[in-house]
Amino acid sequence: MSGTRLLENFHYIGAVILFCVGLYSVIIQKNIIKKIIGLNIMETSVFFFLVSLGYLSKGQPPIYVNGVEAGQMVNPIPQALILTGIVVAVSTTAVALALVILLYKQYGTLDVDKLMREEEE
Repeated sequence: MSGTRLLENFHYIGAVILFCVGLYSVIIQKNIIKKIIGLNIMETSVFFFLVSLGYLSKGQPPIYVNGVEAGQMVNPIPQALILTGIVVAVSTTAVALALVILLYKQYGTLDVDKLMREEEE
């Protein structure tokens, strides 16, 4: 019983694994660009999770034709929210990378430890 439920919900497990990989990268990596990549992985895992919430195995598109019951329709709201989230994520990444370029021009490194040492001096 639990093995079949696990196989039915594999996309949730995949989203959690992706989120953990991104979180590991944000916490462990010293390079700021690698931290930004980790944040992008975390954002992608959240998008994947939200899209998988709206999935039905035998669901119909949310177009009411020929008396399709509401319980059989796929929920379109997660997909619409994800489009907005992707735009915000791309914009945030672009701003972060622009700041990284300025940081590199100012200090000559992207290593967090070296930047913290230079700030103390």
